[in-house]
Amino acid sequence: MTDTSLLKDNNFFRFFSGQILSTFAFQMLSVGIGWQMYDLTGSALSLGLVGLAQFLPQLLLTLVVGHIADQYNRLTIILACRALMALTVLTLAIGNLYHQMTPHLIYGCAIALGISRSFEMPALQALVPNLVPSNRLASAMALMASAREAMVIAGPAIGGFIYLLGPDVLYASSTLCFVLSGLFLYRLHYNHTVKAKAPVTLTYLLGGLTYIRRNPVVMGSISLDMFAVLLGGATALLPIVAKDILETGPWGLGILRSAPALGAVVMSIYLARRPLKRNVGKIMLRAVAIFGVATIVFGLSTNLYLSVFALFMLGMADMISVVIRSTLVQLETPDEMRGRVSAANSIFIGSSNQLGEFESGVTAALFGTVPAIVIGGVGTLVVVGIWTFIFPSLAQRDTMEAHITNKANTST
Repeated sequence: MTDTSLLKDNNFFRFFSGQILSTFAFQMLSVGIGWQMYDLTGSALSLGLVGLAQFLPQLLLTLVVGHIADQYNRLTIILACRALMALTVLTLAIGNLYHQMTPHLIYGCAIALGISRSFEMPALQALVPNLVPSNRLASAMALMASAREAMVIAGPAIGGFIYLLGPDVLYASSTLCFVLSGLFLYRLHYNHTVKAKAPVTLTYLLGGLTYIRRNPVVMGSISLDMFAVLLGGATALLPIVAKDILETGPWGLGILRSAPALGAVVMSIYLARRPLKRNVGKIMLRAVAIFGVATIVFGLSTNLYLSVFALFMLGMADMISVVIRSTLVQLETPDEMRGRVSAANSIFIGSSNQLGEFESGVTAALFGTVPAIVIGGVGTLVVVGIWTFIFPSLAQRDTMEAHITNKANTST
């Protein structure tokens, strides 16, 4: 089972609780924004533009936020970002309450959320190794992943039902969760010590990207995961699938959004009981291939139950890829450059979610919803085939432990 003994540590418990509330808030928010935008515009492209509005700040700020996460107090950065998120979502609640909601207001709030997440993600990822011993980092990562996916299940499902009471109620609920998450983190005991103030040069700012590029296993796993998310960004089209193809309501949209997370939770529990020990590279490639097949099945489905099952399988496959990638990146990175590496990782993975939504929205506007989803699934399978040949070290990776040991041996 997942190691829950970490929660006995008050410090980690505060961090854990804050993350649960924040993830829950953001997942509820995603249902509200998606459904309301499609209600206002009836356009697939508008859904894609919401993703683009969140992606662009993360792309433009990548180098800056990594430097800030390495040079300044990471907890302070996260608290400031939570405050901005709460104010942004409160704006949506007030806009609905006074009947002033427009697509432009949603786009503006999406940009603000993108900015706050740009600064938060590197600081957040770099903070975790400072809270737990290195020999328990993998357990902490698994516990955080399980909790996150549980909230990704509960958030959309509950958010879909709350939306029936009114979008203002949903946005107000999300605001409250962001505020509470900030209060938990405010009580966190954390002292950030910068070993040495590094001069801000282009070489320093590009340090994270340089590190990833020079490590073919890390580069291969991150880029494979990135393209899978980029091409398989069908979640942006879920409001269209739910409303026009499956002919269901906000509750159905919530169930569809929860299905991948449910699959991810099931897989994370399985991996906690049976950790990956051998052939991790081949397992990752196969998992991404299953992700592509599940995307194709979802795109062709006209049945709610089959669609939910396909998304469930998609989530299971994605969790395998996430566990392998995140473990490699965190264990291989020195603490003094975790912020920059996490920022680079965020632009590869975190931002590709929003860019994938934009890609799906544009493709759906050009070719239709079903072709857009199927094209993404086929593209994912093509990427798996190509990556098998251009990153042989990833395909041949046996164990994560062997990589860590080898690195230690070569550095002595």
